Amino acid sequence: MELISPNNPLVKEWAQLLEKKHRTRQGKYIVEGVHLVQEALRSGADVECVAYDMEKGVPHELGSYTQLPDRQPEWAAVSAAVIAKCTETKTPQSVFAVVRKESRPADELLHQQNGLVIVLDGVQDPGNVGTIIRSADAAGATGVVLGHGCADLYNPKTIRSTMGSMFHLPVVEAELTQALAGAKSAGARVVSTSLQASDSCYTYNFRQSVWLVIGNEGQGVSDAVAAMVDDSILIPMAGQAESLNAAMAATVLLFEAMRQRLFN
Repeated sequence: MELISPNNPLVKEWAQLLEKKHRTRQGKYIVEGVHLVQEALRSGADVECVAYDMEKGVPHELGSYTQLPDRQPEWAAVSAAVIAKCTETKTPQSVFAVVRKESRPADELLHQQNGLVIVLDGVQDPGNVGTIIRSADAAGATGVVLGHGCADLYNPKTIRSTMGSMFHLPVVEAELTQALAGAKSAGARVVSTSLQASDSCYTYNFRQSVWLVIGNEGQGVSDAVAAMVDDSILIPMAGQAESLNAAMAATVLLFEAMRQRLFN
């Protein structure tokens, strides 16, 4: 398939995916650049189409994916104008993919023994959400749960910040009080940070099943979720900084959990 005009109806449909309401309506999203497209294909994501710059050809890193035996996506040679219309970065890369959303229930995270799940409660910055997903992947977490009010998982900025980690572990969207009630019933401890806590994250037992809640950047954990927290912990700080941002705090906690589980 070749697409040259940015006014082609299919191209217009793809370009709409830069807006959340159209991503929701179509049930699809766009990933930009060789690395993210490669991660989507490698992980078996439901890739509908890969569009590449017709002047440059299929990037060599993606060549082996043009003959996938299962769920073979459409490959489309497109003009630079089409790429510019369908991507958000100022200097677009030479390839993007249209991926179908796959809904996953939070229940799949409930029954993993000694699970480590990170729960985002109203984290609104796409960069923070993406970075936390990336850190959760790096630290070997079981999965990530996004509550209402979080930045959209499929926002281009969120996707870029995950650096492909969104394809490596379950990332589910859920109503948090229901998801946390299920986790507690399955034996998990619900944990969050508090400046008033007396227990340090370095003495807390992360080897048990833990659902770790990170709250909104300005307001912290919502009242409804705070009422379900079993344990509050503190990240000790030796310097004069008042606090860490959401992504940094989550990363510190995730890597302390990894240290206890794998290196203690």
